[in-house]
Amino acid sequence: MQLERMGRAQARVRQGPDHRDGEQVTFLDVKQYFGLGHVRVGRWVSSSESLIAANMVFDALADLALVLGLPPKALGLREKLNLAFGHGGQQGVMAHYSPCERTLALAKHAGAGALAHEFWHAFDHYIGDVAMDVGSVMGRGKSSRFASELWLQDVPLLCHPLNDRLDALFQCVLLSLDGEQPSDYVRRAIQLDKSFGRLYFSHPSELMARAFEAAIETHALFEDVDLQSGEISLKRLINPYLVTGTQDLTAANGATSRQWGAMPTGAFPKPSHRDAIMGHIQQYFGLLGKALEKYQQGET
Repeated sequence: MQLERMGRAQARVRQGPDHRDGEQVTFLDVKQYFGLGHVRVGRWVSSSESLIAANMVFDALADLALVLGLPPKALGLREKLNLAFGHGGQQGVMAHYSPCERTLALAKHAGAGALAHEFWHAFDHYIGDVAMDVGSVMGRGKSSRFASELWLQDVPLLCHPLNDRLDALFQCVLLSLDGEQPSDYVRRAIQLDKSFGRLYFSHPSELMARAFEAAIETHALFEDVDLQSGEISLKRLINPYLVTGTQDLTAANGATSRQWGAMPTGAFPKPSHRDAIMGHIQQYFGLLGKALEKYQQGET
């Protein structure tokens, strides 16, 4: 679950490809294009608000699929992921993932910037059922079905090249370089939990979700085509609805300030760690994307 941020997504213009060709979409389009199970829109969401939100959610999911190298329909997790907008939210929470309902819920007025974080929770939950050997001696009787939690409880991954890369991603985020100790990122999260007197920052799924969104915000790129020359250049992809606030802002006087006031300093991986994390994210999801494309070609 994502803590509420002090500010909504920064008033920055999205920078990325036009996935919709300038067309208006609806939440039905979102459901069908991304292969979601079902989509619910709250009764207090007006028609105009629904249309605006549908465009933003569509662009955010399309950007995420692009960055991860996945077919858009893969984000629906075989239609097991549901989406709610302005429906079934929790007070003080801008967005959350409900494991019981397998629903990613975005608040009507405060859901911007949390989609990448909550998608990881949904993916972490989904992959726990398909990648972890829950029938093994170590897996039996475990109450959690989140892959990151099971991994830290020494539940083995099923033998598969994809799972080798998932294992490498978990190691990169959660363990030191020698694999013998918690990473500096985890150590800082443990200290934050001690300071606040509760378990949140060092929870495995939260650690992975923050690492995932931080790497996405820092390293997301897209190919921009110059309409006159036809030249292609790489540009930074910016989508404040997908993710925002994981980086420090450096002012002209050299002072740093956080975009995201509710998150204390140290809650996210450091820049060099993000570099390594993004490399493992691209290796894992890149291989997954190729496998899915091969599977889809075999169906046609």
